[in-house]
Amino acid sequence: MRFLLDDEQREFGRSLDAMLTAAGTPSVLRAWAAGDHGPGRVLWGRLADAGVFALAVPEAYGGLGPLPVELAVACVELGRHAVPGPVAETLAAGVLLGGAGGAVAEEWLPGIASGTAVVSLVLDGHGPYALDADAADAVFTVTGDELRLAPGPGELSASADPARRRFRPPAGGEVMAAGPRVGESARAAADRATFATAALALGCGEELLRATVAYVKQRTQFGVPVGSFQAVKHRLADTLLGLEFARPLLYGAAVELAGRSPGAGAAVAAAKVTAGEAGYAAARTALQSHGAVGYTQELDLAWWLRRARPLRDAWGTPSACRARVLAG
Repeated sequence: MRFLLDDEQREFGRSLDAMLTAAGTPSVLRAWAAGDHGPGRVLWGRLADAGVFALAVPEAYGGLGPLPVELAVACVELGRHAVPGPVAETLAAGVLLGGAGGAVAEEWLPGIASGTAVVSLVLDGHGPYALDADAADAVFTVTGDELRLAPGPGELSASADPARRRFRPPAGGEVMAAGPRVGESARAAADRATFATAALALGCGEELLRATVAYVKQRTQFGVPVGSFQAVKHRLADTLLGLEFARPLLYGAAVELAGRSPGAGAAVAAAKVTAGEAGYAAARTALQSHGAVGYTQELDLAWWLRRARPLRDAWGTPSACRARVLAG
């Protein structure tokens, strides 16, 4: 099958790239990691104005979705610019609440689409932590067939990325919906979170590679750029191949999700393990190629370096994703 983005989809990606470049996300990331969510919420609102969060919200609730291909385009750009906040979780909440329906959907989905509501999630089988729960307007948890609104962000846990703050929400909370429909919606939401995280990981890896190529062109050793050394060229080529191999799997999974194919879950898992591993490999290449400067907190690239591994493991570790691919 031959699959290419159309002109409108490519222009959507370019417009997000231009907007996020002008926003200067490193300063937003530093503020977010320090607990100042103001600049991040402003950026979140601009992304919502561009239609990013509406892509996962059904039209009946003021959204544009579900549009998985456009969602992939958006999340790659958000990953490339390391946008802070529970992006994958909020997008997955559009699927969860849309599937659950009722009063909880009517209350929260219009806000998600418009960017006024930031949401985090804890779903069965995907760990006990809610990403950036302190910055979220709501934290939803699903246990079995019960959808609850957590009573608070809970206890902060350590994270490799200071701009990805993990919280363990307290037990209990108001039951917002219950029944088999909730369980089915939670499984679909988990797939959407996995898919969005795969796209974020791919974008993160692409930015790491871009920054590394630029650096090795200007850093010199023995009077020549280190990028001219064959060992460096080979490492960069391997990194590029990994990212380029992940891209068609990501967009293939988007097509499967759009068509509601029975094999969509396995396709999403394949995209996640491939994009996650490629992004993490790009981080290792970037760190090695930058030398000692790669370890410094002052270097903006450090935010992408510290994000690659959490993205690899979030919403499906490599081993879990491989098991799902093998299971079909």
